[in-house]
Amino acid sequence: MRTLFAFLWRYHFTVLFIVLEGIALTFLFNSYSYHRSLVFNTVNDFTGKIYSISNDITGYFALRSENEQLLEENQRMYNHYYARAQVKDSSLVAGDSLFRFIPAKVISSSVDNRNNFILIDKGASDGIEKEMGVVSSRGLVGIVIGVSDHYAYIMSMLHKNSRISARIKKNDQLVSVVWEGMNYRYGTVIDIPSHILLNPGDTIVTSGFSLIFPDNITIGTVTGQEKTADKALGNAQITFSTDFNELIYVYVLENINKGEQQDLMDQFDDE
Repeated sequence: MRTLFAFLWRYHFTVLFIVLEGIALTFLFNSYSYHRSLVFNTVNDFTGKIYSISNDITGYFALRSENEQLLEENQRMYNHYYARAQVKDSSLVAGDSLFRFIPAKVISSSVDNRNNFILIDKGASDGIEKEMGVVSSRGLVGIVIGVSDHYAYIMSMLHKNSRISARIKKNDQLVSVVWEGMNYRYGTVIDIPSHILLNPGDTIVTSGFSLIFPDNITIGTVTGQEKTADKALGNAQITFSTDFNELIYVYVLENINKGEQQDLMDQFDDE
């Protein structure tokens, strides 16, 4: 004990300095000084970076939700467009203005079979019925052939029984579009009168002469025409405007006046 007191007495100035320095540092870091703010700012920068990365990741996974919102916005745009067309153009009142667009997501699809189909996540509970047309944001897709409460089955244009009433946009000439089972990117325009000359890039659209599709829905663009030696109807190849291999979202078309139109047609078909 005597030795300890002797040591403290000999170095009492050094010990006092260390004690006072410790007290000063304690007061410094316990105060809201600039030094303490540096510590907190360093932690906040790190935390903010973590949140930023997390937000980027969350934003990526939120793309699906944003895409669905965009799909619904496009639906409202299409419906608004056709509603305005009905008001401004009396020739559309009983026809193409009366279509409602129902958005849906593709669940499964095929492109490499002779007969291809598409399954979507909307069904009878969403107002979808058989024989409704289906389009994408780029163009024609197919026709609904089966419906359950929450799903619908679509006969794609890539099917041997698909035959779409169409017209050549530049001259309104009526033609038909089929798929011959080769490449999913290409279709065939048939029933082209021999005097009609098509050029690469000419657009083929729906005719509107059905209860399933409105007119002017893009089907594809011409890539080449087969020449006919006689006066028989000719053919032409088109590139489909819809890429069926990357199809994610579609719109099902509801013809609001289809029932009335069909009833009127049936009256005369029965005679």
